[in-house]
Amino acid sequence: MNALERIARERLARQHLLRPAPLEPAAVVSALGAMQAQDYHGAKWALGQRIRGGTDAGVERAFDAGAILRTHVLRPTWHFVTPADIRWMLALTGPRVSRAMAYYNRILELTLEVFRRSNAALVRALRGGRHLTRAELAVALRRAGVGRVEGQRLGHLMMQAELEGVVCSGPRRGKQFTYALLDERVPERARPLPKDAALRALARRYFATRGPATARDLAWWSGLPIREALRAADLLGRAVERETIDGEAYFSIDRPAAVRVRAPRALLLPNYDEYFIGLKDRRAIGQRLARLPRRLPADATFAHVLVIDGQLVGDWRRADVRGRAAVRLRILAPLTRGEQGAVDAAVERYGAFLGAAVTVHRV
Repeated sequence: MNALERIARERLARQHLLRPAPLEPAAVVSALGAMQAQDYHGAKWALGQRIRGGTDAGVERAFDAGAILRTHVLRPTWHFVTPADIRWMLALTGPRVSRAMAYYNRILELTLEVFRRSNAALVRALRGGRHLTRAELAVALRRAGVGRVEGQRLGHLMMQAELEGVVCSGPRRGKQFTYALLDERVPERARPLPKDAALRALARRYFATRGPATARDLAWWSGLPIREALRAADLLGRAVERETIDGEAYFSIDRPAAVRVRAPRALLLPNYDEYFIGLKDRRAIGQRLARLPRRLPADATFAHVLVIDGQLVGDWRRADVRGRAAVRLRILAPLTRGEQGAVDAAVERYGAFLGAAVTVHRV
């Protein structure tokens, strides 16, 4: 096992992927700081397989209850965050995301005045605990004279309202998402964190769950400039462990005890899973494919990835047939008999999460 393979295995342990934890969904999100959630169904499965006995229904209940929230934070995409973290994370990263979107906002003719009127209209429409869909809020925005509120323009209006802490996710209405006022969804206001304290808190969560990782990895995940990622690592002081691999500094916190795995561990990871999307450099999980004679993508560029003991060996996708749950598997590396059994066990875990039997189609 080389250094990168060891790193990959260590990250599995840190993220409760070797041994799922007896935790609630909110505790897992809190530990990781934030989890990318633009693919909502995939994000639920990412959460579910880190929880002992995790189910789709259990994650959905936590979301509807507001124990976990979905909003734009860190980068210009949705993430799951907890009510305890949403305000300070928005304060730290929201302005930078807003600046990153400024060019597109100018093209869409979205000015500060338009955002002011839009936010005010959203507050009026949602006040009193109302939870409305995007389509319903579009009607309220039109009535407020905000102008065109379809397509990308509506999406940017809602994103800015999230970044400014005006709205966040509400409970789902059937299969539809709703929005709620953040002040009503999270009425408790924690004391604002000074910037250095926020940087330290973010880096601590990151290196404790994605480490060993580099400052460039933290910058990618957080959306912060590299100089602030380096400062965040420095702010951790003696709490962070440093090691050099291939001439680059890697940071980690609370290194887990060596985990003895008696049998291979296979995982059907959804697209945007934090095991790989949370890192800029994803070479660690591609070591096995890199040793094959044929050239294959070895950095998790597939939509959904199949890993065994932390190493990428194929991909998968959900492919239901006549309303029955099914997955399509593509195996790219030779597997042992034990590894084949581990893949079958991973499919069974996915079925238990869904509460349905899952058939398998191999390609």
